[in-house]
Amino acid sequence: MARGIRLLVLDVLKPHQPIVTELALGLSELEGVEGVNITLVEIDKETENVKITVMGDDLDYDEIARTIEEFGGVVHSIDMVAAGKKIVEEGETPQDKLEE
Repeated sequence: MARGIRLLVLDVLKPHQPIVTELALGLSELEGVEGVNITLVEIDKETENVKITVMGDDLDYDEIARTIEEFGGVVHSIDMVAAGKKIVEEGETPQDKLEE
């Protein structure tokens, strides 16, 4: 039986406050979330662009996005999603070699 969404990588724009530790703890309390990683990508005078990785079992994207919004952030894009019984590692394609 499939386990729903297991991994989400989100591009998020958020204000400086609340700080990322508070956002990470807030997301980690959601049902099905086993771990949260937030990486600062870019910072300017009023906002931070962060990459949020959420891992768990049967993740609820809408609930995750709503929580991010409650902390003042906005999801710009879903950069990666994995679903099913296990997480499949991304394979390399000939197009990837062109980018190098």
